[in-house]
Amino acid sequence: MKKITAGVDEVGRGSLIGPVYAAAVILKKKLDKKKLKDSKKLSKKKREILEKYIKKNSYWSIGSASLKEIEKLNILNASLLAMKRAIIKLKKKPKEVLIDGNKIPLITNYNLKYVVKGDQKIPEISAASIIAKVSRDRLIKKMSKKYIRYCWNKNAGYGTKDHLSAIKKFGITKHHRKTFRPIHNMLSPK
Repeated sequence: MKKITAGVDEVGRGSLIGPVYAAAVILKKKLDKKKLKDSKKLSKKKREILEKYIKKNSYWSIGSASLKEIEKLNILNASLLAMKRAIIKLKKKPKEVLIDGNKIPLITNYNLKYVVKGDQKIPEISAASIIAKVSRDRLIKKMSKKYIRYCWNKNAGYGTKDHLSAIKKFGITKHHRKTFRPIHNMLSPK
C-alpha cells in the first residue's frame, strides 16, 4: 500500500491585513506532479488554472486563523493554528504530513515533518501553496471592493508602496493587523 502523504503550506504571513490561510493536500495518482510549482513562481492566471486541476485530483482542505487570532497569538502561532485546522479537516487521514518551513503545529496522532523550502521540492506542498494562495487572494479581492483606495486587489495587503501611502493618507481599516509594523508604529508614535 502506498504511503499517503499530505503537503501543507500557509499564505498571508507577511500581509498587513486579514487572516492567514493554510491548505493541506493529498494528491491522487492521476495528477501530473510536473505541473506543480511554488505558488510564488506562477502567474495569477496559471495559479487559478492549477487550483481547479488540483482540487479535482486531490483531497484538500483549508484552514485559517483570523485577524483577532493573529493579534492574540502572534503571526507564527496563528500560521501554525491555520495549518493544524487544515490538517484536521482533511477527509482522508495521511500517514505523513510534510509542512513547508521549519516549524510544525502541535497535533497528536499525526506523523508531521517540516521541509525547508518544501514548496519548491515537494509536489504536495506546492499544491497546498497554490490552493492556499488562490483562496486567500479571492477573499482579499472581495475585501478590496470596499477599500479600493488601498489597492488590495493588486497587493494582497502586503506593505507595497501604494498600500503604505494609502494608509498614511486614509488611515487604517478594521482589517489591518495592528500588531504589525508599520501599522503598530503609526498607532503608537514615539
